[in-house]
Amino acid sequence: MARIRIPSTVVIIFVTVQTGFLLFMYARYTSFMPQSEEKPSQVHVLILSSWRSGSSFVGQLFSQHPSVFYLMEPAWHVWVKMYQNSAKVLHMAVRDLVRSVFLCDMSVFDAYMPWKRNLSDLFQWAASRALCSAPACDSFQRTDITSEMACKTLCGRYPFGKVEEACKTYSHVVIKEVRFFDLKVLYPLLTDPSLNLKIIHLVRDPRAVVKSREQSVKALARDNGIVLSTNGTKVEDSKYKVMQEVCRSHVQIYETATLKPPNFLKDRYLMVRFEDLVRDPLSEISEMYKFADLSLTPRLKSWIYNITHGQGSGKKKEAFKITSRDAVSVSQAWRNVLSFQKVKKIQEVCKGAINILGYQLVDSEKEQRDLTLDLVLPRRQNQFSWSSFNPKH
Repeated sequence: MARIRIPSTVVIIFVTVQTGFLLFMYARYTSFMPQSEEKPSQVHVLILSSWRSGSSFVGQLFSQHPSVFYLMEPAWHVWVKMYQNSAKVLHMAVRDLVRSVFLCDMSVFDAYMPWKRNLSDLFQWAASRALCSAPACDSFQRTDITSEMACKTLCGRYPFGKVEEACKTYSHVVIKEVRFFDLKVLYPLLTDPSLNLKIIHLVRDPRAVVKSREQSVKALARDNGIVLSTNGTKVEDSKYKVMQEVCRSHVQIYETATLKPPNFLKDRYLMVRFEDLVRDPLSEISEMYKFADLSLTPRLKSWIYNITHGQGSGKKKEAFKITSRDAVSVSQAWRNVLSFQKVKKIQEVCKGAINILGYQLVDSEKEQRDLTLDLVLPRRQNQFSWSSFNPKH
């Protein structure tokens, strides 16, 4: 059979032309592809926690930063409007509202609030420094440390439209939320290319949480009903059924994020213990800020020191307010206030969370009252880190 001899120069030219054509087609194809690697201009941070865990305090650490637009528990509006449903059923509505807020689309509140509304119609609006300063309100500067009382007096009558206007002027949008019980519910937000979402998971010793909840029994009754699916009936958590769900959710969130997590969670989850935060505030806050691409200012450093080095553990009427307190005393108050019988019951329903999150059980009232015995364990040496995580395995 006759062979056709093709000069090598022709082969080289053919391959070169073919390669050029393929590169040209690839360039045209990729030009129409969405640029998923290009991050949105804003950074979005979700402070994920539960009631009475110090989340309002952590929220303020972000709210007072001049680069942050902050909202405290906007999903409160969903739960108030749809209180006859369970927390699990409301997860989707809460997630959709949170996504819209992150994108500065405040029309999402149309379903939950009166048509004609001011800033003061938004739940805990005065906890947001961004809504107390320009462009939302002309009474304060962005670099000011604002107080809720002064903000309520001066800014409450500004139109609700200022919320969206202000949101769009910040580099960071931060939301504090206590109404998520499953990390997987947030997966659509973590994979949403329009969001640059990071999650700070704040936990606290369940025994300290119960002590704090006892100061706010009536305020938590409706939320308890939603957690326990009572079809709208308010309930007290005398048998710690809600605490059991709260503890279970913290374990679920932590294990989902650290035991074979999806690759899209890499560098986007940070667990913080309240007790570590109050013992070494500047170090822990610096770590949180670094995680969120923020930096401490001299004014914030001074304010943080003052707010964590006050006198006493706060009054009952200040349960939902951020006031200057002895933060370490606050974290340990349960050891003197709760009876050992209550502590034993809490340890029964939350034993898994106490162990996994790094707290020490007490076996007697003597151990409970002995404040020289440290019940906050050092962070484990084998604690999860992304450097050891290989998503292929």
